[in-house]
Amino acid sequence: MEKENMSEENSLQIKRHSLSHVMAAAIKELYPEAKFAIGPAINNGFYYDIDFGDTKITTNDFKKMEKKMAYLIKQNLKFEQREENINEALKKAHDNCEIYKEELISDLKKEGQESVSIYKLGNFEDLCRGPHIDNTNKIKAGSFKLHKLAGAYWRGDENNKMLTRIYALAFEDKEGLTKHLNLIKEAEKRDHRKLGKELDLFCFSDLVGPGLPMFTPKGVVIIDELRKHIEDVCRGYGFEKVITPHLAKIDLYETSGHAKKFSDELFRVSSIKGHEFVMKPVQCPHQTQIYASKQRSYRDLPIRYMESEKQYRAEKTGEVGGLSRVYAITVEDGHSFCTVDQVKQEIVNMVKIIKEFYSALGLWGNHWVSLSVRDYSHPEKYIGEEKDWDTCERMLEEISEEMNLKAIRKEGEAALYGPKLDFMFKDSLGKEIQIPTVQVDFATPKRFNLVYTDKNGQEQSPVMVHRAILGSYERFLSLLIEHFAGAFPIWLSPVQVKLISVSENHSEACHNISDKFKSENIRVEIDDSNETVGNKIRKATQEKIPYLLVIGDKEADGKMLSVRERGSADTKEISTTDFISKVKEEIENKKV
Repeated sequence: MEKENMSEENSLQIKRHSLSHVMAAAIKELYPEAKFAIGPAINNGFYYDIDFGDTKITTNDFKKMEKKMAYLIKQNLKFEQREENINEALKKAHDNCEIYKEELISDLKKEGQESVSIYKLGNFEDLCRGPHIDNTNKIKAGSFKLHKLAGAYWRGDENNKMLTRIYALAFEDKEGLTKHLNLIKEAEKRDHRKLGKELDLFCFSDLVGPGLPMFTPKGVVIIDELRKHIEDVCRGYGFEKVITPHLAKIDLYETSGHAKKFSDELFRVSSIKGHEFVMKPVQCPHQTQIYASKQRSYRDLPIRYMESEKQYRAEKTGEVGGLSRVYAITVEDGHSFCTVDQVKQEIVNMVKIIKEFYSALGLWGNHWVSLSVRDYSHPEKYIGEEKDWDTCERMLEEISEEMNLKAIRKEGEAALYGPKLDFMFKDSLGKEIQIPTVQVDFATPKRFNLVYTDKNGQEQSPVMVHRAILGSYERFLSLLIEHFAGAFPIWLSPVQVKLISVSENHSEACHNISDKFKSENIRVEIDDSNETVGNKIRKATQEKIPYLLVIGDKEADGKMLSVRERGSADTKEISTTDFISKVKEEIENKKV
């Protein structure tokens, strides 16, 4: 079944790439002076980077482009491939002023290629390796749509010219496209930037700077609940909390190898007094130094640390946005220092932690696991010894089999220091999310000369097992907002119960009932404003609060309550005692 699905996906990707040529052919007819760069297939469609010269392209031009594409498709044009001598191809690109293709062909020539692959579609020719569909009659009417515009520097270099990138959506048929367009509309409603503002969870300030989110009291409630939950789960498996500084000397990261890996992303801090520090891009090097602070015996192992602290990455300015990509990230991180014989059990424990944490969010079960191993053709990309890598990869394979993880082997996706298990979840819109990871590391302890004394009194290097369960709180919150559309499970909801007074005369009763709830650790708010009950209910509904309680004459004595549950227009009567028990049970059981 997996092979069949993969084949179908490959077929669709070929169709998408073929459509990028159709779009380019249509644009060439509409804008003869246009110069083309690259046009690959991507998830959900394709794009093409184009230099339109002085012509300004807007989304208003999409309709005529789509019309021309439809016309070309109806001509039943063949995709005809030929090999062309590289010098002839280079001359032709130069004569036709196709400066981007000329540069690409020149690079291929430098690599020693003697010919290039050219695809012809009607009157349009393009440099391309393929493959493509045989004929445009394979493309169904209504299966594609030009979607949006963006700027893209040629070859991703901001020193190069900014090109116009046209994104398009493409599916097997009109039904597939329509379904995806509906998903896009739903995703726009769930946009964490929009909902985060509406629900008052976080904000940004020009004075503080972009990429540096600040969390409001309601946003902090969610982060604190997540932190409390993950720490409670991890404590059950022997993890202890540590705190490390936000700064370190560059020497720390040069030893770990992160200075080289993150050389362009390091924030460097200096002072007039001669201080020279780096803001930490990762936490693991700091934690190695806690391990190294005293002598260790095999009897002490495994030693397990967990930490939720800030890390800093100097991302490109244009890539920073919302909570998904920020400069300051609060990362939930953990590491075990253990013997080789203990590694498998540590990994098993971490997988159990992941299962327990994601089950509380209703996400466990709708996932797959990647066994990320090294790129065997480029060993220079990694640190550590080959025999240790062999051992690590074998261990992860065995664990996958023993725990029935059905991990799919992915070459070239390992971490700098070792292979890993990555867990891929699907959210409510079907979007794939990769956050949890378990990584085996023989290299880092050796780089820092970490040792323990074994049973024979000999010094040995421990193994370091890294794990991230929720990753960064910032990105995780953005994902949760969009997954739940702001309607968080009750245990995560900043406000769990909203009390709405019928009139000013019921304000005191609201406060008395509120005090009861607060004494039971239930998060509650009161709306006793001078508005109609209908308006108050509408506002509370927009705030996506799990329970709304209207307090009037009948409820004023605090014995019986009129309760409206989120998502329902019905009001139910329930005793205050029973309601408190119900809410506490749902919080305790982490009802989703």
